Amino acid sequence: MQGMWIQGGRPLQGTWRVSGAKNAALKMMAAALMASEPCLVDDVPDIRDVATMMGVMRHLGADVRLEPGGRLHIKPPDYPCWEAPEHLVRQMRASVLVMGPLLARTGRVRISMPGGCAIGPRPIDLHLKGLRQLGAEIVEEHGFVEAWAHRLEGAEIQLDFPSVGATENLMMAATMARGVTIIRNAAREPEIVDLQTFLNNMGARIVGAGTDTIRITGVRELGGARHAVIPDRIEAGTAMVAAAITGGDVVVTNVIPEHLEAVTAKLREAGVEVEPAGAGALRVRGSLRPKAFSVRTQPYPGFPTDMQPQFMALAAVAEGASLVKETVYTSRMKHADELRRMGADIVVDGSVAVIRGVERLTGAVVEATDLRAGAALILAGLAAEGDTVVEGMEHIDRGYELIDEKLRSVGARVRRISEDLPVAGERPLVRA
Repeated sequence: MQGMWIQGGRPLQGTWRVSGAKNAALKMMAAALMASEPCLVDDVPDIRDVATMMGVMRHLGADVRLEPGGRLHIKPPDYPCWEAPEHLVRQMRASVLVMGPLLARTGRVRISMPGGCAIGPRPIDLHLKGLRQLGAEIVEEHGFVEAWAHRLEGAEIQLDFPSVGATENLMMAATMARGVTIIRNAAREPEIVDLQTFLNNMGARIVGAGTDTIRITGVRELGGARHAVIPDRIEAGTAMVAAAITGGDVVVTNVIPEHLEAVTAKLREAGVEVEPAGAGALRVRGSLRPKAFSVRTQPYPGFPTDMQPQFMALAAVAEGASLVKETVYTSRMKHADELRRMGADIVVDGSVAVIRGVERLTGAVVEATDLRAGAALILAGLAAEGDTVVEGMEHIDRGYELIDEKLRSVGARVRRISEDLPVAGERPLVRA
């Protein structure tokens, strides 16, 4: 296992280029299983989750190859396997997104209950309820879900909650269903709009992504497509907080500013300067110490739950008391314990955290318990006095491409280290 050593107290300066969106690329990979011709997807991040999805697709019969620079070649199978590999599905929740495409293409799918980050229960009941409305018969037993249908039939589906995964899974399944499908109370995330564009390039007939109502007119066959993934708004937000928490001056490039409005608004509330820096770029300048703020996570276009841990790290060094309320995932406060190891003053009561900012955090050995918690601990380490080691880089590598190289490009002193080896020339850090 690997960790990251961080020497804190250095304001970041320079340019940070954001990679393609993990949460768009993974869904396009699943969608390509429905194609009858090869697909080409550009700006795909070279991260653990993409590697896991490539493994899933190869098991299902696809030929997939990721080139340096982010070009992903996908040759879909003529006759896909309908059973997803259990050991890979358990590693990553997004694997469940092959259900809709396989059911549409082969009429059958068997998949284990998905895994992923430990941030609270994330059942797939909305996925299954919607697939049943499209005509699928579904059996759940022994930790597996099996579904089959000769051909799915269009339906009107009202989601109980605007679930991103359910919206995407049902949208993909409906592209090859007979007739018209309408998904109401759909999630509105930019990644869903990007998926719609990719599917339409393949020959699907979908309108409405980005609104709460999506209309899909089924087609008999989908062809190949070429598409470039949108920038990763969560990586962009993380880079912006990195500039803010260190009092730095960073230009974040390859961004779509409209996708970051909720994050930008909160940074400005904290006294951070955010301004355009040309096409697809934002300049972020932190102050000596940010101001306190309040955050409530919500589905898009509200404040993203995937940015909540990073903003808790920012609040830990803000002047005054900040309030963070998590409304999406029930167990997304585990990073608070690790931030407290660095001197943060955080009180958590259920889904609410009160953070009284301290003048400075201190370096410590901390553990990333999930992807975004790991990002938050790296940010805290950048602002801390002394040395920090963040253990559990396997979580962070799931969603951040070349995070150590990007940090060094803007002046951070960071280095990957083996779990049991001290950094050369540095005093070993021992967990208390």
